[in-house]
Amino acid sequence: MATATGKTELPMAGIRVLDVSNYIAGPYCCTQLGEFGAEVIKVEMPKVGDPLRNFGTRTDCGETLPWLSEGRNKKSVTLNLKTPEGSEMLRQLAAKADVVVENFRPGVMEGWGLGFEDLNKDHPGLIMVRISGYGQTGPYKNRPGFGRIANAFGGISFLAGFPDRPPVTPGSATLADYMAGLYGSLGVMFALRVRDATGQGQMIDIGLYEAVFRILDELAPAYDYKKYVRQRMGPSTINVCPHSHYLTGDERWVAIACTTDKIFTRLAVTMGEPEVAGEGKYGTFAKRWDNREEVDAWVTTWTRSQTRDEVLAACDKGEVPAGPVYAIDEIFEDPQYAARGNILEMTDPRIGSIKIPNAMPRMSLTPAQINTLGPSLGEHNAEIFGGLLGLSEERIKELVEKGVV
Repeated sequence: MATATGKTELPMAGIRVLDVSNYIAGPYCCTQLGEFGAEVIKVEMPKVGDPLRNFGTRTDCGETLPWLSEGRNKKSVTLNLKTPEGSEMLRQLAAKADVVVENFRPGVMEGWGLGFEDLNKDHPGLIMVRISGYGQTGPYKNRPGFGRIANAFGGISFLAGFPDRPPVTPGSATLADYMAGLYGSLGVMFALRVRDATGQGQMIDIGLYEAVFRILDELAPAYDYKKYVRQRMGPSTINVCPHSHYLTGDERWVAIACTTDKIFTRLAVTMGEPEVAGEGKYGTFAKRWDNREEVDAWVTTWTRSQTRDEVLAACDKGEVPAGPVYAIDEIFEDPQYAARGNILEMTDPRIGSIKIPNAMPRMSLTPAQINTLGPSLGEHNAEIFGGLLGLSEERIKELVEKGVV
C-alpha cells in the first residue's frame, strides 16, 4: 500500500507487537515482524532485562552481541509482571496491541492473569504467540526447554555426527529457537489474514521441538512405512551419493551434491572418468548406494589432488553443484555475500560500527529496514508509558520506586 507521499509502506506498518519473551525464540519472531515495519515493544524485568543481554560476547558498552543484533528495531520498557500494577499495565498495553509474544512455561502468564483467555476478553482481535519447550498441552508441557533440548527431543541431534561417535550439536544449539521464531512469525501472518476476514484473534501454540521435527524430510514416514531408523552418517546424507564434504589438497573442504544420475555424469566427466557413469560401475543411484564408501573415496582422491579453488572452478565449469565449507571469516570475504548485502554494517553510539546478519526474506517492493540495534534497558519507558498509556512523569517515577517499572 502506498502512503500520501507515494512511498510504499512496509507490510507490517501499523501493527503493534508486545514482545514479552526472552532469549531467542520469541524475540526472533518479534524481530522479523519489526524488520518489516511493526512497532515492537520489548517488555523486560526492571533492572534485569532479557537474559539475552548477558548471553554471548559482551561488548564495551555492556550489552552482548546477541542482544544488539537480535534486539534490533525494538523499543524497551521495564515492567514487573509479578506485581498487580505491572500485570494491569501489560493488560492495558495488550488492549492497544495486535500481537503478544511470550515464551514462559505454560501457566505462568495465566498465574499473572495474562493468559490468552484473559487478554482475549479485553481484545477479541488479539493474536498471541506462545512458544515453550513442549507446547501448551501434553504430559511434558511443564518441563523447561532450551534449543539444545529441543534439537535432541525433536530428532535432529541423533542424526548429527559420525556413526561410531556420540551425537553432536547440529550446527548450533539455537537452531530450534530460530526455527520456532520463524514459525511464530509465519503464524502471525496467517492469523492476521484471518482477523482481517473475521475480526477474531487467536493463539499460536509452538513447542520448540516441533519446529525441529517438522524439517526432518522423510524420517517419520520412512519409519512408519518400513520401520527404518536412520542413523548418523557423518557429512553424508540418505538417499543420494556422492553427497558429502570432501577434503582438498590444501586441507580445506568442499561440499559436492550429486542428487541425480545426470548430475553424477557431469561429475564423472569433470573428473575425467566418464566411463563410470551411464552404463558404468557407478552409473545409477543403486550402484553408488551399494558402494557408498568406495564412491566417496574415489571423489576424495580427486579433490585431494587439487586445491579447493581448483575443485570449485572445475565443478563450476562442469555444472556440478559444489560449494566451499565456509568458516565465518571466509563468509565476510565472499563476493556473493557482499553483492547480496547479506552482512549489514550498523553504527550505534554505544559501540560504534558493527556488522550483523541482514534481514530475510528479500522483498522487491517492501524490503525490510533495520534502523536500530537492541535498545538499552527501559530506554522507551517514558515514550510508551507516557504516550501510549497516558501516565504522568510523577506516576512513572512512583512506579519506578515501587519496583513495578
